[in-house]
Amino acid sequence: MRIAQPKPFFFEHGKRAVLLLHGFTGTSADVRMLGRFLEKKGYTSLAPHYRGHGVPPEELIKTGPDEWWEDVEAGYQQLIDAGYKEIAVCGLSLGGVFSLKIGVKMKVKGIVTMCAPMSIKHTDKMYEGVLKYASEYKRYEGKSKQEIEEEVDALRGQTMPSLSELTTLVDSVREQLPSIKAPLFVVQSSNDEVIDVNSAKIIFNNTASSDKIIEFYKESTHVITLGPEKEQLHEDIYQFLESLSWNV
Repeated sequence: MRIAQPKPFFFEHGKRAVLLLHGFTGTSADVRMLGRFLEKKGYTSLAPHYRGHGVPPEELIKTGPDEWWEDVEAGYQQLIDAGYKEIAVCGLSLGGVFSLKIGVKMKVKGIVTMCAPMSIKHTDKMYEGVLKYASEYKRYEGKSKQEIEEEVDALRGQTMPSLSELTTLVDSVREQLPSIKAPLFVVQSSNDEVIDVNSAKIIFNNTASSDKIIEFYKESTHVITLGPEKEQLHEDIYQFLESLSWNV
């Protein structure tokens, strides 16, 4: 049985807007519960999909960071075009890296990074994430175990050239951390199995924000938004947003 894939969402509820950004090989499902929580608290939230995400993995390997950043910019602009003048940004993993880049390039009320890497040493591990995404996507499509294995094996024999560009993106954002001055909330899972947990301290120590906090969640793994401490995370993000100097 085919199961519907997650779609980008735009939950409008209040004049304060938050751009929610998912991770590499992720989708809006990574941040949907957070979006619904913020909606109940009177916040508008928008979560775009990057190109190649939420679609067949054969399309994902043909895309790269430049296109994904364009999709982030388009999401920010969509909020502006909808009349939202004050925007905060909150991103998971790669979305956290993009959140920091937004802090460099655009006007934001505040930034939340969640498990955002500040170094990528092995792209092979990232391609394993692509293969995992491929397996899950094909399972959602309702394909048999044999079909999934055959199609994932076919992908295993291919490459994703843009992964090297992802390393360049992360290095570039890391170099620009001192130019970030917006209020900042750095979130990190203590049991992160994907990135170096010291990335959180690098972000916290190198940004120029005078108003910033860092929090480690002891029971969580990389996709913290879906983990055992998600309710506490939701509340902590809400309290951070409430602390910002909104004009609306």
